[in-house]
Amino acid sequence: MRNVGNVISAMIEYYAGDVRRINHFLKVYGFAKAIGEMEKLSPLKQEILEVASVVHDIGIKNSEIKYNSSAGNYQQIEGPPVAEEMLKKLGYEDNFIKRVCFLIAHHHTYTDIDNYDYQILVEADFLVNIDEDQLSMDVVRSVKEKIFRTEVGIKYLNVLYNIDNIGI
Repeated sequence: MRNVGNVISAMIEYYAGDVRRINHFLKVYGFAKAIGEMEKLSPLKQEILEVASVVHDIGIKNSEIKYNSSAGNYQQIEGPPVAEEMLKKLGYEDNFIKRVCFLIAHHHTYTDIDNYDYQILVEADFLVNIDEDQLSMDVVRSVKEKIFRTEVGIKYLNVLYNIDNIGI
């Protein structure tokens, strides 16, 4: 039976022993789920967003093996085939998998964001990466201005990082 819990379990097994990566996708999932619900996505878009948020970095393992790098451009290349195989085994249909794979293949590309599921995935990933990568407040303000578009994502960014709404 397909559900996000099964995807989370499969990803925990996939990243067995890599607590940092498991914690990362769980945090991104939490933010994506909350933002999607608060932004009132349709049930299908919400499900796509939640699954994509869990598997968004699935390409890191193969990127590190093939390129000795976890750079976003390599993740975007290596992730979709692995995700497709995993999601097929979990019972997801082709159109659903196609959209999730599109999101994986573009989650480090911040131009031409085509829908709320894509926008929210990018915002959720940034909310986590800002902390994990210890980005400076200047970078955080720039990301807010250039990337964030959803009302809830902006609110979370402001609250988490104590950004004054005025003049930013």
